[in-house]
Amino acid sequence: MSRPIQASIDLASLRHNYGIAKDRARICGKSSKVLPVVKANAYGHGLMRVANALRDVADGFALLDVGDAVSLREAGFSQPILLLEGFFDEADLAACLQHQLIPAVHRVEQFSMLRRQAATGRLPVFVKLNTGMNRLGFTADDVSDLRKALAMTEAVSDVTLMTHFAEADGAKGVEWQVERFDAIRALWPECRNYAVSMANSAALLRYPETIADVARPGVMLYGGSPFDDVSAADLGLEPVMTLSSEVLAIHDIAAGESVGYGGTFVADRPMRIGVVACGYADGYPRHASTGTPILVNGVRTRTLGRVSMDMLVCDLTEISDASVGSPVVLWGRGLPADDVARAAGTICYELFCALARRVPVVEV
Repeated sequence: MSRPIQASIDLASLRHNYGIAKDRARICGKSSKVLPVVKANAYGHGLMRVANALRDVADGFALLDVGDAVSLREAGFSQPILLLEGFFDEADLAACLQHQLIPAVHRVEQFSMLRRQAATGRLPVFVKLNTGMNRLGFTADDVSDLRKALAMTEAVSDVTLMTHFAEADGAKGVEWQVERFDAIRALWPECRNYAVSMANSAALLRYPETIADVARPGVMLYGGSPFDDVSAADLGLEPVMTLSSEVLAIHDIAAGESVGYGGTFVADRPMRIGVVACGYADGYPRHASTGTPILVNGVRTRTLGRVSMDMLVCDLTEISDASVGSPVVLWGRGLPADDVARAAGTICYELFCALARRVPVVEV
């Protein structure tokens, strides 16, 4: 028998969540495009699997790796494909030109590379503005150099201005960054007719005024909530990935007995515990401590002690019908990944992206 752990990917739920993103985009009353973000192997869900599921509905795709973008083109995807970090060298730029990819441009040197390739063709670009995230992009101080570089670059066909929100999911919100975005545009009169792309998942759901021409939802597509105070279910989102396994063994332990490496959990009463076929080598967070939620026979219980490489332990004391072979959900359908991530001190993005290659994946 094969090891019982597996990840199930619900493609109907993926399409449902994309539909919610599209519905939100319509709130602004514009014909806004919604580019699903499929970077990091579609947040661990499988690039080609996700892209194929959205092939007939997606307005385009956004990702990082040029090779992944080329793979989509070779698989017959004709929609716009945005490279969120742009091109890194001349070879990347040549691939962009050959396959008509849309690079983000976030430093002046990239315009120099575009000029050197001008004879090859022209490309639309997303010019990234740094409005407070302080990772990539041009600030107000860079506007003069940016305008000159763009004016000198005939290889650019169309321009979309983009920025990324740092706290759309938090108390600070987006207004301060929108103000900086508008301030940069005020210094750049010829940009007033450029398209705009600002909204990520959190902004799409909470700040419809930021939706503009192109939205770039990520985690919401996969059934995760971008907010600490609002569940995915309350947003109408459905889980796409369900990580499941089974109980391998059951033990009765006495008060005072410890569980797992380091004996970090000590029973304060007689307990019934279950060993589950899932560990950190499968992508489950090793730092998930006692109390992380887990579902056994459809009943919510808790993990006990440290997560091992291939196994973890859970509390079955109150689940009388649990036995060897009982189904276990680590996260997904019936147990939000957000709840597991919160208990483990992380975010659902990390859970999804960390899914190990050894875990079999099935589509449902």
